Amino acid sequence: MAVRIRMQRFGAKKKPFYRIVATDSRVKRDGDFLEQVGTYDPMQSPHTITFKAERMDYWLSVGAQASDTVASLYRKFKTDAKS
Repeated sequence: MAVRIRMQRFGAKKKPFYRIVATDSRVKRDGDFLEQVGTYDPMQSPHTITFKAERMDYWLSVGAQASDTVASLYRKFKTDAKS
């Protein structure tokens, strides 16, 4: 089983809200997931990004692959947390 960390889309049409989840790579986008590790709300100004950093680090340490978008959001989250 290959674990991916990716976003699930929620919210109304034209008002997206995303959960960041660890899931089996074979499962469809909004299907079952193993664990929710964060959220992303692009409708807020500025955008709201939250992560459970310890759980995110755990999944990455056991070989989970983050999608390009999630990896970018996580880097941004970590640099914002340091400042």
